[in-house]
Amino acid sequence: MSAIVVVHGIGNQHSGPNSLHVPVSTALLDGLSRAGTTEVKPDSIRIAFYGHLFRPLGTTSKGELAYTHRDVTEPFEVELLMRWWAEAHRLEPDQVPPPAVTGTSKAPTPQSVQRALYSLSRSRFFARTADRFLIGILKQLRLYLTNPDVRAHVQAEISATVTADTRVIVGHSLGSVVSYEALCAHPEWPVHTLVTIGSPLGIPNLVFDRLLPEPRSGRGSWPGNVRSWTNLCDRRDVVALTKRLNPLFNDGEHIVRDILIDNGWQAHAIEPHLTAAETGSAISEGLRMTP
Repeated sequence: MSAIVVVHGIGNQHSGPNSLHVPVSTALLDGLSRAGTTEVKPDSIRIAFYGHLFRPLGTTSKGELAYTHRDVTEPFEVELLMRWWAEAHRLEPDQVPPPAVTGTSKAPTPQSVQRALYSLSRSRFFARTADRFLIGILKQLRLYLTNPDVRAHVQAEISATVTADTRVIVGHSLGSVVSYEALCAHPEWPVHTLVTIGSPLGIPNLVFDRLLPEPRSGRGSWPGNVRSWTNLCDRRDVVALTKRLNPLFNDGEHIVRDILIDNGWQAHAIEPHLTAAETGSAISEGLRMTP
């Protein structure tokens, strides 16, 4: 039985479904408890794991690929990095210097990328995040959105996890994009509740406009059989650049409930999101819905 499926985010290539299950399910059960739901058991929660698809052969769990600023040359990666820099400066102008470059850089230089990485390292959001890890995040998001084979393999992992018992899908970070596309592709699934947390779904041009199915007239498709969609993020979450998804996805019949929560400076981490009463309430509501 897997009433709840959690789709993890970026940066978990050295983990696995079992090692993620303990911290994720524990945090999720705490959130449910705060919302007044105590009957859910850990074995009704499953992790849809795709991180291994981004783990190059020959690497171990002890380190990341030795990326440097010179590895950030793809326009997608440069533009997203610059947008993160601008958002980090907006949120912490006293900590993060203003971007030296605005808009899309058609000819990025190693120096501009290096300045962006340095500036982001000054923010509390990216504190203790090594450059190589941050660059790895950029590359994973780009690969999923631009490489059809990677996208297909990731989607296959999600499809293999959802069962006839699944009622709620929780997608974190890139996992929210994966979850959304999976639900759009499978309207026959019994899943009627989607909870997205720390989602980059609404980032124009880079993410939103690359979704499948393709948005029409600035509006994304409503995901499959979903009857309730709650989107949660911290106002300081640099990754979730577009905090409100309802203007992009409501179809006149359904709406996205956009909720801001406070995770301290762990603004994007999955566990603080899951322990929030607001997240627990959204999942509880989904579990109570009639199939």
